[in-house]
Amino acid sequence: MATRGQTLVAAAVLLFTCTRVTLGAIHPYNKEYFYAVGDAYIFRGGREGLYASTKEALEKWGNWGQIAPGVSNGQSEIKFTKLEFARPESVASQYEPDEGFTGLIQAVIFEVNDRDRIGFPTPQGYRYCCTKELVSKTKCFQDRLIIKEKDSGWPKVLDIYFENNETLAYSWEEAITIEDTGLYYLWFVICDENLAAATVRGQTTWKNPTGYLPGMMYPNIKFFGVMSLLYLALGVAWMIMYARHWQDVFLLQHWITGVVGLGMMEMSTWYFDYVNFNATGFRPYMTTIYAVLLGCIRKTLSRLLVLVVAMGFGVVLPYLGAIQKKIIALGVVYFLAVCALDITSNVGTIDDLTSTARIMLVLPVAILDAILILWVFTSLSKTLNQLQTRKAGAKLELYKRFTNLLALLVWISVAWIAYEMYYKVTDQFNEKWQTEWITTDFWVILNFVFLTIICFLWAPSGSATRYAYSELEDEDFALVEAGNGKKKGEPHFRDDGEEIEKLE
Repeated sequence: MATRGQTLVAAAVLLFTCTRVTLGAIHPYNKEYFYAVGDAYIFRGGREGLYASTKEALEKWGNWGQIAPGVSNGQSEIKFTKLEFARPESVASQYEPDEGFTGLIQAVIFEVNDRDRIGFPTPQGYRYCCTKELVSKTKCFQDRLIIKEKDSGWPKVLDIYFENNETLAYSWEEAITIEDTGLYYLWFVICDENLAAATVRGQTTWKNPTGYLPGMMYPNIKFFGVMSLLYLALGVAWMIMYARHWQDVFLLQHWITGVVGLGMMEMSTWYFDYVNFNATGFRPYMTTIYAVLLGCIRKTLSRLLVLVVAMGFGVVLPYLGAIQKKIIALGVVYFLAVCALDITSNVGTIDDLTSTARIMLVLPVAILDAILILWVFTSLSKTLNQLQTRKAGAKLELYKRFTNLLALLVWISVAWIAYEMYYKVTDQFNEKWQTEWITTDFWVILNFVFLTIICFLWAPSGSATRYAYSELEDEDFALVEAGNGKKKGEPHFRDDGEEIEKLE
């Protein structure tokens, strides 16, 4: 076991890590290397959804989350700041001090729909760098990136030169104004093998008309603002009923209170996280991780809440007994799996995960959700049979409604998963980036709807105790429950040996 000192050190390290900042709209490069792609060496500097620099864009989004003067100015741009390219000393020493330009790195900015304008397909493979044979075919310039420009001057290309025998090359301070809405990419490209070992450091800043939040994420400001208000309304309504009937509240309703409270905190934290991100271009680790952990706890407890409700906890069962350990174990595994997915998706530079990485993170969560759904409906079937055997009319009606609503939501979930798969397959290059937020935020809405349903069905009231666990009335069923032929007046024990009631 860890000593107290070790625990304090670990906590200090965690706190230090969490107080660093996550870079989002500001893309940092810290001596990054180029990668061989076909006949070129390419470093991908980032991608963002950017809206056009127009007054209409500013009017469309309004002033949601704008707290920094000068940021919400209607200007959309990609700004190059302190970019520094380095080549090995062994390469630089090959040239004379007055030789002139001795190396070239090109920065190209293009919109996703212009991707076919970069490079040229040949029978030998896709070529990015111009050769003598391709000059006549593409009108390119030898030893440079092959670009088929539009009349508008896009894609944009910036040339950064090494001079003489210097090891460093710098880009000037440059701001590329975005005049058309789209998903923009930035690549740094080398067509000279002598520069294959070059590195890049510095940063680029990507700004939308109303702030630094990437276009595909900007709707989340409004969304989580609205969700914060909805959770607040649900929480106020629940607490009013909770306070009025506090003497009749049973354990299951305490659990519901905790889930509602977590939802309120999570939604408000996400809202302020996005507001801060939009105003500054930075995401503090502490705020983002706090929001992610709140969400992971809420998701885990929500699913376990549905499971124990399906088992009849507090209504049919006074305690969970030996099954409690299995529920806790499943909850811990689910929490770890969803943490891995959500932290990787939200903490770090804002960019999509690779398909393989996403599948590796999503798959465990999907499998655990499938196990939970199977367990929930199996438990519901047993609970309904028990209530029907007991002829508990009110409780049976309650669980029938719960089962029907749960089945409806499961079918909606399956249909939405099928839609998400279709969406991803038909949008491999994220051309529909402006509506991508809907695919993820839908689950937040669905969880809220289901939580609202549970709050409605198990709302605190003066007659709430009629839904709580009560002694069995049917004698035959009581004998079955007691087991081993126990009769009236004999004590009934739990699995751990503690007496819980006498059948009278």
